[in-house]
Amino acid sequence: QVQLVESGGGLVQAGGSLRLSCAVSGRTFGSSAVGWFRQAPGKEREFVGTISSPLGVRTYYADSVKGRFTISRDNAKNMVYLQMNSLKPEDTAVYYCAAGSKLIRTSDGYPYWGQGTQVTVSS
Repeated sequence: QVQLVESGGGLVQAGGSLRLSCAVSGRTFGSSAVGWFRQAPGKEREFVGTISSPLGVRTYYADSVKGRFTISRDNAKNMVYLQMNSLKPEDTAVYYCAAGSKLIRTSDGYPYWGQGTQVTVSS
């Protein structure tokens, strides 16, 4: 069983930065790809980015966040991070981390999910 807990969300002004953390428990963390997704009110959940296992050599991002967001992982701490820079009001959403065995961009490929953390970007 894999459990994920996100933290680090909050309110930030446009142009600011936040770093979200995802604490992952379970023996399979080292072999799990970890993705970040977000869901804004009234919208479907969308892919933000993902990082490969075990060393995070490969990362993929949605076009909307490419160049502004960076995913990293620390296997010694069982942590994955989402560094978000140059935030825009349209980045406002609940952000989720998810773990799975495949490095893919669709939510159905991740069987394990956190509870989400709210990010609000004011204009």
